[in-house]
Amino acid sequence: MKFPNPYTLKQIANLIDCKFVGQDDFPVLGMNEIHVVESGDIVFVDHPKYYDKALQSAATIVLINKEVDCPEGKALLISDDPFRDFNKLTQHFKPFQSASKSISDSVTVGDNTIIQPNCFIGHNVTIGANCIIHSNVSIYDDAVIGDNVVIHAGSVLGASAFYYKNRPEGFDQLKSGGRVVIEDNVHIGALCTIDKGVTADTIIGAGSKLDNQIQVGHDTVIGKKCLIASQVGIAGCVVIGDEVTIWGQAGTASGITIGAKAIILGQTGVTKSVAGGKTYFGTPIDESRNKLKEFAMLRQLPKLIEKLKEL
Repeated sequence: MKFPNPYTLKQIANLIDCKFVGQDDFPVLGMNEIHVVESGDIVFVDHPKYYDKALQSAATIVLINKEVDCPEGKALLISDDPFRDFNKLTQHFKPFQSASKSISDSVTVGDNTIIQPNCFIGHNVTIGANCIIHSNVSIYDDAVIGDNVVIHAGSVLGASAFYYKNRPEGFDQLKSGGRVVIEDNVHIGALCTIDKGVTADTIIGAGSKLDNQIQVGHDTVIGKKCLIASQVGIAGCVVIGDEVTIWGQAGTASGITIGAKAIILGQTGVTKSVAGGKTYFGTPIDESRNKLKEFAMLRQLPKLIEKLKEL
């Protein structure tokens, strides 16, 4: 998430009331999670296991809960609770705006687009030309929808990320300030839920087709011309290459990559990253031919046991 204007390190420190290491006028251009940070971004880290990863990332400002040596060319924000202060910044730069009508006055809609009754479309949403948005679709603030997109009834675009910190008093949610971006010629079935990014974009690539009742987690990027069947659950921060097929009731772990033109068979648990151009099945995931060989061998176990008894 980029800020509307550049800020200084001192200004950001004042917003969250914390100490800082670096020049007062060190430039701060935005804030992002570690997998999408760029120069000028703030990244937060609150666990020693990830200190080095954050300090060595592309981010040039690190919001951290320990005084450490500052890498050359970077700055630090020293906080007793980086998670809380990252949320403060999200709240400051992307505050929740309540709606007073079903379709905001700030929505932009392209030529020949049809919006059926009972839809909700939030602030600053852009919808391209020749789209059909069926009844009872909810599109949260800042979503971007391309041309020739079809969204079927009851789907929700832009709900918050399922991202929580476990505190003694209960679960604390990381606020979401990102967007959902749907590229051209995408079809989204009924009752799909596509969460917005925490700080960046959740993206459905051009020409992809989603069946009914699919969950897409925050900051996930689905490539072009993908085919995803009903009841698939895709976790956050997943990268899916172009022309991937995922069949029904498959699910993924977060942060994994599925290579281009891979095929994921039904009810597979994608527990790790997999290469493109192959067919996969099972939990834990493996190439389908290997999994089928395992099943064939398992069927022989009763016969082997009987033979052992005869010895």
